[in-house]
Amino acid sequence: MAIDIGRRQFISTLGGAAVAWPLAARAQQPALPVVGFLHSGSAEPYAHQVAAFKGGLNETGYVEGQNVAIEYRWAEGQIDRLPALAADLAQRQVAVIVTSGGDVSALAAKAATSSIPIVSTIGGDPVQEGLIASFNRPGGNLTGATLFAYSAAKRLELLHQLVPKAVTIMTLFDPSDPAVVLDREAAQAASKTLGLQLRFANVGTVSELEAAFETVDRDRPDGLFVGSNPFFIFHREQIVGLAARHAIPTIYPQREFPAAGGLISYGTRLADTYRQVGIYTGRILKGERPADLPVVQPTKFELVINLKTAKTLGIDVPPTLLATADEVIE
Repeated sequence: MAIDIGRRQFISTLGGAAVAWPLAARAQQPALPVVGFLHSGSAEPYAHQVAAFKGGLNETGYVEGQNVAIEYRWAEGQIDRLPALAADLAQRQVAVIVTSGGDVSALAAKAATSSIPIVSTIGGDPVQEGLIASFNRPGGNLTGATLFAYSAAKRLELLHQLVPKAVTIMTLFDPSDPAVVLDREAAQAASKTLGLQLRFANVGTVSELEAAFETVDRDRPDGLFVGSNPFFIFHREQIVGLAARHAIPTIYPQREFPAAGGLISYGTRLADTYRQVGIYTGRILKGERPADLPVVQPTKFELVINLKTAKTLGIDVPPTLLATADEVIE
């Protein structure tokens, strides 16, 4: 009997240990590194870009929910919320902060922390804005990939090819974006070469957007040029709809616009930039320093033409332009 009692106690102890060992092993597993994702916009319009960012992370071996966690902070178009959202991520001591949706997001993160690595999509000149020391050697806690590539002149040239008789072009820029100065200067210089007259409209709110199209209706310019800015991407369907209602030929900075029914776009591929940001985030999680990672500048550009919209506007797209297009939407 004593032997049986001893055996039962041994088995009971062994069973308890069998339960305790996995619990102890789980308790000893390190917590997943957390990436803070800060954006001035909202989730739905940027779903494809976020997917590209995760794709870049995956290339470095990180998969959300498996070996990395992502904390998302969306400002929903309210720029004044960014400092508080950035401060919240900094207080949580995330491993890396990723920023996008304009340089205002990067500036907010930079103000919130000087120690947590930051990887950004950059729209303007990061050196001039004080985000980095130089493109090759950022030197601080921020690096990333630029969207801005002085494509304003090329976009104006393409619009002129589509509407060769155009004289007056209305341009939309968001003055809250630091990249606006560079975009406007490039457009102004190109307009002189092409013999075009530019009329500028500052648009950073929905009411200003509606007012700009009231001006379009009143003044009837020959074309419309939409600047590179997160506000315009966020409201792309509304802008494309207004351009269609007023039947004005419009050129945009990214393919997301012609995909929504806009006429033509030329610029960097957002997906490529977000993918690069994902790759850099993974490399930093593995121990590399942002100070040593050069800011990546765009080398690939895409021309997208919506042929259906061109026909609706009565525009005959030159065959040479169709031949050079990266994508034609019919």
